[in-house]
Amino acid sequence: MKVIHLISGGDSGGAKTHVHSLLQNLTHTIDVTMVCFMEGPFAQEARELGIRTVVLPGRNLPRTYRTLRRMIREEGYQIIHCHGARGNLMGALLRRATGLPVVTTVHSDYRLDYLGRPFSRLSYGTINTVALRLLDYRIGVSDAMTDLLISRGFDPDRLFTIYNGIDFTPRTPALSREAYFRSVGLEAGGDSVVVGIAARLNPVKDIGTLIRGFAIAHKSCPNLRLLIAGDGEQMDMLKGLARELGVEGQVCFAGWITDTDSFYHAIDINTLTSLSETFPYSLTEGARAALPTVASRVGGVPYLIEHGVHGLLFEAGDAEGLARCLTSLAGDPTLREHLGQRLYQRARADFSLESTLERQLDIYRAILRRQERKKNLKGRRDGALVCGAYGRGNAGDDAILEAIVTELRRIDPDLPIWVLSRNPDDTRLTYRVNSIYTFAIPRFLRRMGKTRLYINGGGSLMQDVTSHRSLWFYLFTISAAKRLGCQVMMYGCGIGPIHSEANRRRAARVLQRSVDAITLRDTHSKEELEDMGVTRPEIVLSADPTVILPAAPEPVVDGLLESQGIDPRGRYIGFALRPWPGFEEKARVFGAAADYAYEKYGLTPVFLPIERRLDVGAARLAARHMRAPHYILERTGSSDHTIGLFARMQVVVSMRLHALVFAAGQGVPLVGVVYDQKISSFLSYIGQDLYTDLGAVTEEALRAHIDAACARIGDEAFLSGGVERLRQVEERNSETARALLER
Repeated sequence: MKVIHLISGGDSGGAKTHVHSLLQNLTHTIDVTMVCFMEGPFAQEARELGIRTVVLPGRNLPRTYRTLRRMIREEGYQIIHCHGARGNLMGALLRRATGLPVVTTVHSDYRLDYLGRPFSRLSYGTINTVALRLLDYRIGVSDAMTDLLISRGFDPDRLFTIYNGIDFTPRTPALSREAYFRSVGLEAGGDSVVVGIAARLNPVKDIGTLIRGFAIAHKSCPNLRLLIAGDGEQMDMLKGLARELGVEGQVCFAGWITDTDSFYHAIDINTLTSLSETFPYSLTEGARAALPTVASRVGGVPYLIEHGVHGLLFEAGDAEGLARCLTSLAGDPTLREHLGQRLYQRARADFSLESTLERQLDIYRAILRRQERKKNLKGRRDGALVCGAYGRGNAGDDAILEAIVTELRRIDPDLPIWVLSRNPDDTRLTYRVNSIYTFAIPRFLRRMGKTRLYINGGGSLMQDVTSHRSLWFYLFTISAAKRLGCQVMMYGCGIGPIHSEANRRRAARVLQRSVDAITLRDTHSKEELEDMGVTRPEIVLSADPTVILPAAPEPVVDGLLESQGIDPRGRYIGFALRPWPGFEEKARVFGAAADYAYEKYGLTPVFLPIERRLDVGAARLAARHMRAPHYILERTGSSDHTIGLFARMQVVVSMRLHALVFAAGQGVPLVGVVYDQKISSFLSYIGQDLYTDLGAVTEEALRAHIDAACARIGDEAFLSGGVERLRQVEERNSETARALLER
């Protein structure tokens, strides 16, 4: 593989470090050439690192263009990789002339690159903004940067993400903690908790908020000390602020430092208070030293640090919020250790030099595959369009979409995916797919005309209990997709109940004429199709697609629980309740059952919402009737977090189907309360027999089911059989989709 990199040659800071580090390591694997448009320290350092560097100086754009075009053709490069405004402009010019794919790495917000320089903003800034739109692919240097590009209308299918990696080889600091503090002039005793930051002392780093937050925390934690490593135009102002706040003796300004290893190994808490960041090296350097970290919630920071799991986050500029974080860590050495170790493990896995290098190579391979795909398709149909109840804040529906997108990308990692969603902006950002508003009918009809596979995706879409109109809408989209030439699949779905005879006839007619294959998540759905006379599509008994989704790693779930004040080592019974006609009268039954589980089995009740806007209220209603201590979670987070939380329950009592699916996938004993036949159908399908109708449920019946479920705790033979069967038959969903894509 041969790649040519185009960059101005005047870069500094993170962009310089990223490019030099990446190209130095890439040279050991592929053929890389870097072209700079000026001579200087950047090019010289690159040569010293062993990077083949060519300098094409001067401002004669046509001559530089001709030289590069000839060089690319004669030397047989396969990819043009650009960095910055001048590189992007040249890449845009060379794209058509060479026929090669052109990719750029976006190191910073291109709209902010020339702040304070109006002429440069008008010239270089405008050129760069236009050139970025003309290139084939873009790489964001953090998930935050990629999300920014998506929010500005760039195609998610043509975006990649890479992170600034660092070397995680263990470091031995030159100085001990005590010796280092003496060298910089910090007075700290053996019981001191030292907060540190390494940053330029300029306004964007907002060190003033750090000093104010530290001063607040120091009032209740007098053993706190603050070490500031860095230099800049705000040095005198910040020293004055420390004097004004009365913490001059506890704050040490170390100035510019070169021995970062000794710095990070000496401090106890790493901090970042920036008002704006992409993905700062100071976080990964602190992670390498397994430091607990307190950081402002900006840019790419939340993608490395989940609050309460890998560190603590506060809103930029909020000194009191920062002080609360520092106070929590200052008084809890165990929490400091746990957060530091989790951050180290995550950073080492995802943000090492090796990870960055492999990610860049994966991006190049994907670009070359897609280039070949483009030639082979020659304008023919491509991609999949997925329609379902998405973008409405339901964790079960969101998990279905995540599972479908995951399986489609396993089938074909380069398959363009489009999703109909009630909240297309959120769907684009969350799943990195193109998205169309569910009822933007002209738009999705145009997309159907270009798409190979239409998926009516997951859940109970074919029913008229909640709405006749939703059923009619889904039938319309299925019929339209077939008329417009798509292969049509219903994916891991449930059928019914459809009560209206007219609706049953209408549904049967559309499914019979317009669907190529239907995969079903339970046997009852198969019986419904047979009763409706649907025979022409290929009908496959499979499972709910969400059973493929993994739980979050154990340390992450520990952090999620700790952040809610829940002991990760405790024993819990989970409740997933929802409002439904008749629920209010039964709320006391659930409350009594929760008390019973606590009193008899020592299981603390935890209420876990699947659809937050509905389920939290139902949980509070049941909790009014309780005496036992309990927890009501306001939200469970992403799919892997939600599944991880259900995995920590010893027993789950649920009205929500996907709470049962998540728990079943983790081998947790289940008790179902049936408000819809899909609940009993699912439980029967996996061989679980503990369920009762909502209308008939009593305290005695629920207690008996909880007794039976508790007797199954640890019964691997009983619990694992249904789980393994689920996962095996679920593969039929993706096998069917693969077959339709290959037709």
